Amino acid sequence: MKFPEDLKYTKDHEWVKIEGETATIGITDFAQKELGDIVFIEVETVGETLDSGEVFGTVEAVKTVSDLFMPLNGEILELNSLLEDSPELVNEDPYGEGWMIKVKWDQSSEDDLMSPEAYRNLIGQ
Repeated sequence: MKFPEDLKYTKDHEWVKIEGETATIGITDFAQKELGDIVFIEVETVGETLDSGEVFGTVEAVKTVSDLFMPLNGEILELNSLLEDSPELVNEDPYGEGWMIKVKWDQSSEDDLMSPEAYRNLIGQ
């Protein structure tokens, strides 16, 4: 499994790439493997401001549905429109084409994010 060094991670298996005031968020390689074949991504919170830990959407796999949790406080600016027709991109490229949302983040809310090393320790890798 891959855990890019330029990303931050959460205990709920989301990743965060921070670029200035924008944070790109998706689920980790570990999470997509645990879920299996992803068939649908639902995010109805675009334009809303959510706090860290709140549900911003769901991911549906062949056998289960799982909530997606905000890893930091911020306003959801954009949903990856490619996922509407091709949700399998999350399985194929979770850190690239399979990103889920972009957020204008509250820069005081980064405290709970983990380094790649801490995340690997969390999942036993």
